[in-house]
Amino acid sequence: MPTVGTDPNLMLPVLLVVAAAVIHATWNLMAKRAAEAGAAFVVAYNAIICVIYAPAAWLLSAGEDIAWTVPVIICFTLNTLINLAYALCLQHGYRVADLSVVYPVARGTGPMFATLGAIMLLGEVPSALGLLGLAGVIAGIVLISTQGRLSAFLKSRGMTGLGWGLATGILIAGYSVVDAWGVKTLGIPPVLLVWLSNVLRFPVLLPVILRDRRRFLATMRGHWGLALGVALLAPLSYFLVLSALGMGAPLSVVAPLREMSMMVAVVFGLVVLRERVGPWHFAGCTVLSIGVACLVSA
Repeated sequence: MPTVGTDPNLMLPVLLVVAAAVIHATWNLMAKRAAEAGAAFVVAYNAIICVIYAPAAWLLSAGEDIAWTVPVIICFTLNTLINLAYALCLQHGYRVADLSVVYPVARGTGPMFATLGAIMLLGEVPSALGLLGLAGVIAGIVLISTQGRLSAFLKSRGMTGLGWGLATGILIAGYSVVDAWGVKTLGIPPVLLVWLSNVLRFPVLLPVILRDRRRFLATMRGHWGLALGVALLAPLSYFLVLSALGMGAPLSVVAPLREMSMMVAVVFGLVVLRERVGPWHFAGCTVLSIGVACLVSA
C-alpha cells in the first residue's frame, strides 16, 4: 500500500483529507454551540446550503446525463430521509450531551455498523483484521463513555451521550451505504447527490418555520452566523474527501486519516467548550481510530 513517505503524489490528497477532518470537527463544534436551537438550526443551515451550493452543483454536474429511473429516485429519497434523521439526531445529541462524547462515538460506530450490516445482511465473513477493528471500536467507545469506570453504565444520565452517539452512528452507516450505491452503482454525481438531497429535505423541514415564524426567528437569534458556518463547512469537508479520492488516494489511506476529526473534536470540547475531558477520552479516541482503520483495511 502506498504511503505519504513513499509516494509524493499522495501529499496533496493527504493534506486535503487532514483539512477535511479539521473542518468536519469545526462545523460540529458550531452545531454544538447552537444545540439549544434544535430543529430550527437544522432548517436554517439546510436552507443556506441549498442557496450557496446551487452554482457549484450546477457547474460540476453540467453535462452529466442522469436517467431518472426508479432506483435513482429511491436513492435520492433514502438519502434525503436518512440525512435528515442524522442531522436532527446529531443536533439533539449535542443539546443533551457533550461534543467530546457524542462526536467520537458517532464517527466511530458508523463504520462498525456498516461492517456488522455486511456480515448479517450480506453474509460476508469478517477477516481477523475486521474482527480486531470491531473490538477496537467497541473498546474505544467504552473508554470514552465510562472514563475507565465501568460503573458508569449503571447511570442513565451518564449514558445519554453514548445513546445519541450510537443512534447517530447507525444513521451515518445508513447514508454511507446509500451514498456509495448512488455514486458507484447508479452513477449519480456526488455534488448533485449532496445538494439535491438538501433541496428535497427542505419541504420536510418547512413546517418548523410555518408552524410559528416568530418562534423560529426568536430561536435562531444569535445563531445565524453559526448556521452560515455549518452550511459552508459541512459540504466542503465532504467535497475535499471526494477530491482526495478522485486524485487517486486509496480509501485505506483516506478513511483512517478522516478519523483524526475525533481527536480534534475532543480537543475542541476541552479547550473551547470547557467539557470534562481526561486521558480516557484521548485513549478511547486513539483505540477507536485504530479500530476504524482496521475495519477499512480489512
